Amino acid sequence: MSPFSIAVLAMGMSIDALLASLGRGAGTSRPRLAEALRTGMVFGVVETITPLLGWAAGIVASKHVERIDHWIAFLLLGVVGGRMVLHSLKPAAEREDAARGRSWWVLLATAVGTSIDAMAVGVSLAFLQVNIVVIACAIGFATFVMSTGGMMAGNLIGTAFGRWAERLGGLALMALGTSILVSHLSNG
Repeated sequence: MSPFSIAVLAMGMSIDALLASLGRGAGTSRPRLAEALRTGMVFGVVETITPLLGWAAGIVASKHVERIDHWIAFLLLGVVGGRMVLHSLKPAAEREDAARGRSWWVLLATAVGTSIDAMAVGVSLAFLQVNIVVIACAIGFATFVMSTGGMMAGNLIGTAFGRWAERLGGLALMALGTSILVSHLSNG
């Protein structure tokens, strides 16, 4: 995977955490930097671990599906990206507002909930020749930065920007899946 593809993937996987952080920030009058850093750290660590778990599960299955691995990557990234786009189109009243909770456990549960898609991407990456540690660290770092910034900016910009960011992130993941499929089909 090229550095550009890794960056696109990392930012795409971080959008859910950014949105949750924007919500947390919007629900907090003037969030403190320490609270924003804690939020970013929790989201970043969870987003680093989940693709590794998905990759490990995918490695176990990869020997059985080697001939169709590019289709699996295409479908998983397409579904995750499509889910993000569809979620961004829902009216505000229907959108999940899990980020409003203040407790440590609510923060952790939100981080896990927003990282399920990263686990699915980890599964798809198991079928490719990639350095999963570099990719997982890139996803975790991007999530940390975006979540921390989202928490601080949440009360300034609200969630309107977050909806467009989620759409763009979903489209980027779908484009990445398509790129993987086209690359494999053109090579063999």
